[in-house]
Amino acid sequence: MVIDGERGGMDSDHDRSSAGGGKDAWPRASNRPAEARNTPGAISADQAVTTPPTPSSPMPDPSVTGRGIAGLSTPYQVVAALALTLIGLLACTQVAMVFLHVAPSNTLTKEHGKTIDRWIYPEFEQNWKLFAPNPLQQNVAVHVRAEVADADGRRTTRWMNLTHEDAEGIRGNLFPSHVDQNELRRGWDFYVNSHDSENRPNGLRGDLSERYVRRIAMLRLSERDYGGTIERIQLRSATSSIAPPPWSTEKISTRPVHRVLPWWTVTPDDLPEHAAEQRRDAPRAEVNQ
Repeated sequence: MVIDGERGGMDSDHDRSSAGGGKDAWPRASNRPAEARNTPGAISADQAVTTPPTPSSPMPDPSVTGRGIAGLSTPYQVVAALALTLIGLLACTQVAMVFLHVAPSNTLTKEHGKTIDRWIYPEFEQNWKLFAPNPLQQNVAVHVRAEVADADGRRTTRWMNLTHEDAEGIRGNLFPSHVDQNELRRGWDFYVNSHDSENRPNGLRGDLSERYVRRIAMLRLSERDYGGTIERIQLRSATSSIAPPPWSTEKISTRPVHRVLPWWTVTPDDLPEHAAEQRRDAPRAEVNQ
């Protein structure tokens, strides 16, 4: 009986200790060893319950970020909307003008051709056409010769192939000059497109193209010493068709066709700056007519 009582007492003590009041309960944080209490980053059970977490940095408001123009104030929104509208209108106008410029002749280009040209030239000039039926299949060479006056009278130089000189500067050159590639070629195209077959200007750009070609020619001639003063110059073009490939049955004449321009009297405006100054300063030699 005594054993049963003692056993019952032990069971009662065990129940009380399990409830949290007995000596067999789990030790609290304050009863832990010093090593556990002093561990960096260790938080006691009381601190874990009573201490609120401290945020390291404020969280961004998702309603404010990522709104773009909508995040601006009303006046700035109006300015941004007007700027975008203006840019869009200019872009659409540019695309439409370029398309009409390169498109085949139609009702719009016939009625508004001058307006389109004023928009395109000279900054946005396009040297290509939509649906081109006959791409360029010719070689065009520009020649020049001069009439030189010296103490012995007047003499005419031989024809000088300006296009051949440009080709020599391009051939084998990894970084050819833009002048060698385009100056003479575009200048001659400019002249031909602004003159008729009788070398008469067909518009206001005719005189401008003529003066441009004359300056190019005199710039090349001034690099040579002819022993006298260049009084007049004459230009011509030699156009020859490209021979068809060997497998083609097409028959094309490759003989050059010349277009000879009239003689032009050289003026100081046609000369390079240094040559014009020398010509104005030096007395003109008297020559026999």
